[in-house]
Amino acid sequence: MPAQNAIPPVSQKISNIGVIGAGAMGHGIAQVFAQAGFHVKLNDVSLSFIEGGMKRIDSNLSRSVEKRRISDSQKMEIISRLSPTPDLADFSDRQFVVEAVLEKIDTKKTVFKKLDEVCSKSSILASNTSSIPITELAALVSNPGRVAGMHFFNPVPVMKLVEIVEGLQTSPETSATIRDLSLELGKTPVLVKDSPGFISNRIVCPMINEAIFTLQEGIASKEDIDTVMKLGMNHPMGPLELADFVGLDIVLDVLEVLYHEFQDPKFRAAPLLRKMVRAGYLGRKTKRGFYDYGAL
Repeated sequence: MPAQNAIPPVSQKISNIGVIGAGAMGHGIAQVFAQAGFHVKLNDVSLSFIEGGMKRIDSNLSRSVEKRRISDSQKMEIISRLSPTPDLADFSDRQFVVEAVLEKIDTKKTVFKKLDEVCSKSSILASNTSSIPITELAALVSNPGRVAGMHFFNPVPVMKLVEIVEGLQTSPETSATIRDLSLELGKTPVLVKDSPGFISNRIVCPMINEAIFTLQEGIASKEDIDTVMKLGMNHPMGPLELADFVGLDIVLDVLEVLYHEFQDPKFRAAPLLRKMVRAGYLGRKTKRGFYDYGAL
């Protein structure tokens, strides 16, 4: 006898998607789903935030039209598949939901508790978290086997990787469904067991942190540190440039999770990183980080 509230079989077509968070990651996630033919509801805490995300999607698609990647009519079709809503109650008909809110455990817990109230018990609930334990989020909902991580990379329309993160409770059907959806989006999925920082951030954030320590100790200039990693290690951008691109607050949040979970001093955040976050120098999004972006 099938389990009550079982996850839909992988063969069942998912067409209705919900995305929570219209910021840097959320609007990109909504865009790639809409481009792939899914009907997407985009939610955030206020209509103004959602409108901001929709404007960024419109701008991204307009650039694609200019570069002849899509036509004007294709752009309008994609936009027509996006529906803004500030009310999570409107997610009652969503078969698959991706949460992309602030990288704060309490914020994400509030969202998952609400989703458990409004969504069907067979709806799959995914988190775009870059470091927070999926197992802890899954424990908040009924039928926790339907919860997993679906970690995209910024900018979402460009980057091909998706980390599928399996919590302790995640069912094989949930993982398989997210794998298939990732392929439909034109992404390359990799499977990861729930562990702090997963693969990507467990490796890259300590590297960024060590670059910040190197700068803090006056060993080299920021330009030279980045040049060494670009020309010596063939990285597309240096670690300090990357920190500015990701957001220094996000880097700090991930390091805090790594340090808390592993209790290992190698994950201790550089004091300079903490100081810059306190000053509001968060990188490109605030026009100032390790580099000055005032002219952008």
